[in-house]
Amino acid sequence: MDILDELFEVIKDRKKNPRENSYTSSLMKEGKSKIVSKLGEEFIELISAAYGDGDLVHECSDLLYHLLVLLAYCDVEWRDVKEELERRRR
Repeated sequence: MDILDELFEVIKDRKKNPRENSYTSSLMKEGKSKIVSKLGEEFIELISAAYGDGDLVHECSDLLYHLLVLLAYCDVEWRDVKEELERRRR
């Protein structure tokens, strides 16, 4: 299983079955505005890293994680995004 597929399943599980001391569960509890805010912060950090002011791999990973959290929060499946990308590849 692809790591992003696996991670998305964990994120969806945290949404359905919140765990104490889980960052993902806390984001889900705080809601969409918090998740979108974190996604924005991570995007800015990614841009900064792209210009040499940070670890690009780390920031890209953070951005992807928060994007998956937003998708799960909004009940959008990760596979739907992958299918859209597949359609665009043709």
